[in-house]
Amino acid sequence: MTLKLSVIGTGYLGATHAACMASMGFEVIGFDTESAKVDLLSKGRVPFYEPDLEELLADQIKSKRLTFTNKVEDLADADVHFICVGTPQVKGGIAADLTFVNSALESIAKVVKPGGLVVGKSTVPVGTAARLRNRLLELNPKADLAWNPEFLREGFAVEDTLKPNRLVVGVVNDQAEVILKEVYATNLKEGTPWVRADLPTSELVKVAANSFLATKISFINAMAEVCEAAGGDVTVLAKAIGYDPRIGSRFLQAGIGFGGGCLPKDIRAFMARAEELGAQQAVKFLEEIDSINLRARQRIIELVRSDLSNDLMGKRVAILGAAFKPDSDDVRDSPALDIAAQIQAAGAMVTVHDPKAITNAQKRFPALSFAEDINETLKNSNIVLHLTEWKIYREIDPSEVKALVKDAIMIDGRNALDRELWLKAGWKFRALGRSQVG
Repeated sequence: MTLKLSVIGTGYLGATHAACMASMGFEVIGFDTESAKVDLLSKGRVPFYEPDLEELLADQIKSKRLTFTNKVEDLADADVHFICVGTPQVKGGIAADLTFVNSALESIAKVVKPGGLVVGKSTVPVGTAARLRNRLLELNPKADLAWNPEFLREGFAVEDTLKPNRLVVGVVNDQAEVILKEVYATNLKEGTPWVRADLPTSELVKVAANSFLATKISFINAMAEVCEAAGGDVTVLAKAIGYDPRIGSRFLQAGIGFGGGCLPKDIRAFMARAEELGAQQAVKFLEEIDSINLRARQRIIELVRSDLSNDLMGKRVAILGAAFKPDSDDVRDSPALDIAAQIQAAGAMVTVHDPKAITNAQKRFPALSFAEDINETLKNSNIVLHLTEWKIYREIDPSEVKALVKDAIMIDGRNALDRELWLKAGWKFRALGRSQVG
């Protein structure tokens, strides 16, 4: 008999997991306390942008394998319950807020049937899974809990769920692993690596992975600072060291750094938890990683001031990009919007464009001006900032748009544009970690 699955929390992670599991043949029921979100998803619509997800979700609802509810008792028939709720940064601190995870466990414990398995997918501080398992056994001794961290990349979430590059499961006993192998049988047949771990290791895998990625991004941004001081070119440096198989070329693109709902808060929560464990010295380097990342934003603002004679009052600044990364409408801790807000606070007239994230950006930064059209964004600007590397921005013809701006100055905050093309069109071109020309 095919397992029936439930997914608690239908945000980015939960909605994606639910739709993908349904497409693999499972009967899936998604649960959320927000009735409006449940209604929207039930109509086959997704309240955020993720390539291919809405089409997949609508197909699975049509197939009747996927349903959504706001009643926890509707989950009672499920064999496996995935907790996919958020763990944001606590207000006034750097630790993870586990309110939603704790609440999800308390709610689902009441309805898990004998032999049922609760599986955490949320990113949590090490030790959380063991604590939750103990609590589950108090409330429901015939249930069990495992941990199965997700490694989704926004913009590639469907692909990463259907064809993961590895599956990590934290379990206490063989039975939990047997159940999870049944859930992921299709992936295992396709050769996806399977890593069995204990509960704390499974939790640490996710935060360690995010910390390493953040370190790699901040490293190349630190090298950009050195290149600027020494007269070097960070793009050439990155290319050269990227050929080393021990290093690799991915994520060696200097720019304004990382943002989003995962990396910043996850490395901070890791630091907070390490301090609680008495191991703060082991991850102290993450403080500098965070600092380098935030400093990259300030360095862009310094470039803007340098090009505008240090006086931003009344200057028109066009910003290309609002999302923290392309192929997403996620603006959480967006470097682009942080820079935009700071520049506006200094007296500039800022207009922001983004192909998908304007609605979300307006909610978080209502004082900023936004434009749906790129040309309207650029019109009469004194300087243009490229801050999110959408493909549409790389396709701009600098010769055509030059007539729209007052001053042809481009600052490429992502080192993603063709510098020679912009220079040939008569633009002054600047970027972090490269000589300033034009």
